[in-house]
This record gives sequence, structure tokens and C-alpha cells, in this order.
Amino acid sequence: MTNNLPIRPIQTTGRYLVLLPESDVRSGMSALTDFTGVRDTDMSVYSNLGVVVVSLDPDRLQSLNTAVAGDAPIIAAEPEQIMYAIGSSVSGEIVNYLQGYKDGVTNLADNLGNGNVALGEKVTPSIFTDGVATWGLQATNVVDSNYSGTGIKVAVLDTGLDLNHPDFAGRSITSQSFITGEEVQDLQGHGTHCIGTACGALNPPDPSSPMRYGIAHNAEIFVGKVLSNQGSGADEGILAGIDWAVTNGCQIISMSLGASASPGTPFSQIYEDIAQRALSQGTLIIAAAGNESNRPGVVNPVGRPANCPSIMAVAALDNQLGVSWYSNGSINPDGGAIDIAAPGGNAGQAPLPEIYSTWTTDLNAVQPPGALRYNSISGTSMATPHVAGIAALYAEATGKRGLELWALLMRDAQRLPLSSIDVGIGLVQAPI
Repeated sequence: MTNNLPIRPIQTTGRYLVLLPESDVRSGMSALTDFTGVRDTDMSVYSNLGVVVVSLDPDRLQSLNTAVAGDAPIIAAEPEQIMYAIGSSVSGEIVNYLQGYKDGVTNLADNLGNGNVALGEKVTPSIFTDGVATWGLQATNVVDSNYSGTGIKVAVLDTGLDLNHPDFAGRSITSQSFITGEEVQDLQGHGTHCIGTACGALNPPDPSSPMRYGIAHNAEIFVGKVLSNQGSGADEGILAGIDWAVTNGCQIISMSLGASASPGTPFSQIYEDIAQRALSQGTLIIAAAGNESNRPGVVNPVGRPANCPSIMAVAALDNQLGVSWYSNGSINPDGGAIDIAAPGGNAGQAPLPEIYSTWTTDLNAVQPPGALRYNSISGTSMATPHVAGIAALYAEATGKRGLELWALLMRDAQRLPLSSIDVGIGLVQAPI
């Protein structure tokens, strides 16, 4: 293992994301046309989120920046970036605004009370060996939960899903690809693994699976392929996937994807506003914090877009409830706080196990040695669907949505003897 995992350089596409007023997208588009000369037909418009993706030459970009700085109904513009699947193979003090935001969530959690949802007994690493379910499901009390995600829509935006996998037969699955020239079918494996954790079967029908690995086994699955079979995708596809999920009424969006953030890098205003708009419509976005650290010596900041205050950022834990060595932390003063932690495994450090879940069966896929229908890998990517699946259980149990659903996850998390810089509020726990 090297002394550090390098921060991946920012890669842009030459296009721009433009944020328009949520209440008046049409006026924003007209202003964009007036200032830049770009026609409506040359824009990709996601009206439910109030975002436009457009190509601009230097002169038109200067005109756009003038519009943003002036009184035009255009809120912000940012270069479009490339995002990546965050898996094991991919390599501070909060400012007053963020602290106020966290305090507000905490107060909301306190005011919600316990209602009819019982919080399970706190678990310890010594009991993660029942052999019936993965250690991640044991650590988060999923095995004792009376809920299954019935009636809840969970969108996983990733590399797609192996639609031929026997463990998903008979499930309610809605899918769409946002990658030009590629079907939803997952030829990479990352998306299938994440969906398996969030929404996999209660009793896997395949006899080769020795244990339960899935959480919200009755949830409706929405598969948005926003990353290619090579594991990468531009912002436009991800924004299109978020827009699609919100439009379809998904209560939870799980995104095990992102781009590295350097120390001192602020969060994206556009992703932040989109996440706020999604929350107001009852959709909670949960994203992986990133794997660029090399603990104990090197801790890198939470990546984009998980570093937005209105996106729930998930850190990874090993099966001793310690911070996984690669998991990023809350080190940027302007955005980038870890909110919660979940089982992510400890890649390459035996005997600490990784996260077991479904894998693509497609013969064209890149198959790790010995992998058939299942695989064990590690990362904050693997931690994120644990939180998403458990959020679906809370959504079913309480009817809460958006920010109130966020608050329930924070309220019932198991506090850990670790810094909030590393694990946020603590280990996510399922309702029972």
C-alpha cells in the first residue's frame, strides 16, 4: 500500500451547468439566450431542477458570467465535470453556515421524538458472526427490523443493474440509461453491487449465496445508469438521473459516485441548490464521501457532490467499527462535512471482511477472480447504499420525507467513540 492515494485531477467536458430560478425556469432560459445567443434547442434543460447544460465558446462564457454577476435571472454557472464510481479500486471546523445547518437538523431530530419506531439495541463487533446476514446488516440492526421498504421508491444512480440476475427476478424495477449508446445492463458490476445492498432480496434464491445481503427488499427499485460501463460519467447524465428520480417521486436517491476535492475546495453551488430543491420535493440524496485517504497519516476531504451541505455524506467503517483506512473526512472549512457512517469494509487488509453483495453475471463484464453472481468489495460506495436502504425502512415506518427523513437517520444513529470529523453523527441504525 502506498503512503497516499492521489487526488484525481478535475476533468471537465468544455460544457457548463447553469442554475436558473426554481420558480421561473423559462425566464432564466430567455436570459441565457439573450446574453449568449445560444438557442433553446442547443440546451439540455432539466426543468424540475432548474438546471441547463450548454456548450459555450469563450465569448459566450464571458457573456454568461456577466449575466450571473448582474441582475439577470441566472443564479450560477459552473464547468461540467466528470464523475467516477467510488469503489475500492478507485483511488476541520465547519463554517457558521454549515454548523447552523447541522444544528438545525439536530434540533429537528430532537423534536421528532421516537414516535412508533423502536431503536434497536446497540451492537458490538463481537456479534457480527451469525452467518445468516452480512456483518453490515448485523451492525446496522437491519436483521431485527420489521420493515422492508414496502411502498418506497429508491433510485440508485450508478453503472446500471444486471437485469438478468436471479436475485432481482419479480421485483418492481424501473430503469433508464443516461449514457449515450449504452443500455441499462451493467457490464461493470459497481451499480449491481450497490443496488444489492440497498434493495437486495430477503432470501436470495440463488443457492450459491450463503447469506442475506440486502436491506429494503420490498422497495421499488429505480435504476439510473449515469456512469458508463467503464465507471465514469459527466455531470449532465447525473443531473438527468436526479431529475428523473425526483420526477418519478423517489423518496431516496443513492449515489456512490463523485469526483475528488482538494483541500480548500468549496462545494458546488449548483449541486447544493439541486439537493435543496430535491429535499423540498421529498427526495433525500445520499452520496459517498470518497476513498482518497490513507489513514492514519493522510485524510483527504469529502468529494463532490457529497460535500454539499444538503447531500448526506457517508463515511465507511470496518467490522470493528473503526474508520476504514481510505474513507475521507471533514477537513474542508467550506463544505465537506461527514454526516453519517455505515459499513464499507477494509479493502486489502485481511482479516477484516469487505462488503458482500450482488455482482453482474454478464459475460462481457470485467469479472474479479472467482466472482460469479456475487462479489465482496470495499469503499464508501458500499457504505452509501446501507444508508439508502435503511432510509427506505424509515420512510416506510414513519411516512417522513426529505429533511425529516434525514433527521430520523441522524437521531437514531449509534454514537461511536470516534471524531465527528471521521464518522459524523455515528453508525446508521435501522428501525425495528
